Amino acid sequence: MPALCRDCLECFDHAPPRCPRCGRPRILAHPELFDLSIAHLDCDSFYASVEKRDDPTLASRPVIVGGGTRGVVSTCCYIARISGVRSAMPMFQALKLCPEAVVIRPRMDHYAAVSREIRARMEALTPLVEPLSLDEAFLDLTGTARLHHAPPAVQMVRLAREIETQVGVTVSVGLSHNKFLAKIASDLDKPRGFSVIGRAETAAFLADKPVSILWGVGAATRAELGRAGLRRLADIRRLARDEMLRRFGPSGARLWHLAHGEDARRVTPNAPMKSVSNETTFAEDITDTEALERWLWAMAEKSAARMKAKGLMGRTVVLKLRRADFSALSRQHRLEEPSQLADTLFREGQRMLAALPVGAAYRLIGIGYTDLSPADGRDPVGDLLDPQAGRRAGAERAVDAIRARFGAQAIGTGRGLPGKG
Repeated sequence: MPALCRDCLECFDHAPPRCPRCGRPRILAHPELFDLSIAHLDCDSFYASVEKRDDPTLASRPVIVGGGTRGVVSTCCYIARISGVRSAMPMFQALKLCPEAVVIRPRMDHYAAVSREIRARMEALTPLVEPLSLDEAFLDLTGTARLHHAPPAVQMVRLAREIETQVGVTVSVGLSHNKFLAKIASDLDKPRGFSVIGRAETAAFLADKPVSILWGVGAATRAELGRAGLRRLADIRRLARDEMLRRFGPSGARLWHLAHGEDARRVTPNAPMKSVSNETTFAEDITDTEALERWLWAMAEKSAARMKAKGLMGRTVVLKLRRADFSALSRQHRLEEPSQLADTLFREGQRMLAALPVGAAYRLIGIGYTDLSPADGRDPVGDLLDPQAGRRAGAERAVDAIRARFGAQAIGTGRGLPGKG
């Protein structure tokens, strides 16, 4: 069975318990190891890892990145996760679970700069890099073995080692024959993982997996599938594609193909972006407006961070909701002038949310910009309807700059709180 050492890159025809060359045990072995070329790279607890890299005194301590204006966890290190802390969790709940945690406000500009460093290393291997966010991307390494004198698996092991030693953060890698399976593989052995899912094992690997492993299946969708007796991928595979289409619409057909390990999507770099948004599916349906606004702010921050990192601004704000009965609801508002700010995004989304019926139950919320164009450096200056817009824009930029230069604890802000400013 083909194998390689993840520490010294020595390749073998069989899988020894330890590398004969360096003596270490991190041996990667798989029958199709040198035949697969679609990879997914995912940074391990990216924001927290960057903070620990920048401040070595945090290495053995639980770190939560978040808090700030809406009191939500952006991410946390693996030590904090042991206590049950998770992304998007309200900060008060996270601190109850892990009271000894160090809380650090996000430094999005700094994280974006580190992300660009990592992205440059990926693009040195292949032009086919499709970023999903600041901390993850797909790579298509088909045909690169001759250029780099190594199969894709060796290239990805080398890349993971370079990112860890030269950038200072760890990554996990998934390697397979399509994007869906590569993304699943990257999550199998975190942190510092490298997992492979081959063609021959796809059907057997997926058979006993829960439906929640499929993209787009949150708690409510899982419950809906469960009511139809579909709890594992094997259950979906027993149905015909047309039956899934009849029961669940186009998403049913998509889930059927994924349950069979089929994903025809290509790795598409530099595709023209039509919108930038973030959304989340709740564990339980939410009716409380204040709770919805907490999630809205978290999604606005993430979307704005991506806009800034990509140098874009948007003319239209789009709010997306999904009701408890799975029906979709979308609202949009065209701005007087384009923006990339979290403040603008949240406030427009908040206004649209306030116009909806009170007490309705929602299972998903998302917010983002569309009608995109390159950022020109201008921010809202304020007008009679919102004279404080310019002040808030300046404050957001100033806070980002100060944190990027002096660290996450250098300044705090109350920007973005409902009813403020």
